[in-house]
Amino acid sequence: MTFWETIAVATVPALITSILAYFKLRQEFNMYKTEVMAERAAKRLLKHKGYTDRSFGAIKDTLGGWDDEEDELRKILVRAGAVRTFRDGDRNQEWWYLLSRTEERIERKKR
Repeated sequence: MTFWETIAVATVPALITSILAYFKLRQEFNMYKTEVMAERAAKRLLKHKGYTDRSFGAIKDTLGGWDDEEDELRKILVRAGAVRTFRDGDRNQEWWYLLSRTEERIERKKR
C-alpha cells in the first residue's frame, strides 16, 4: 500500500466519525440549552417580588410543555435552587420557593 492510499483509507473513516460526532454534539447542546433556559425561566418566576411561593400548578402552566413530564419539571426546579413544600399538610398542594428566599419567606409568614 502506498503512502497516499494509506492516507485515503485513514481519512474516510475519520471524516465520517467527525461528521457524526458533530451532529450528536449539536443535538446534545440543543437539549442542554433547553434545560438551561427552563431553569432560568423557573428561577425568574420564583424571584417575583410579590410572591415567595408558587404552586406547582402555576409553575407548570406558566412554563408550559410539562403536562406529561411533571417529574422532569421538578428536577429543573431543584437545579434552579427551589425547594418543595406542602400547605396545611395537604400532600396534593405542592408549593415551591427559592432556597435563597427562605428568610424573606419567614418574614412574610410572621406578618
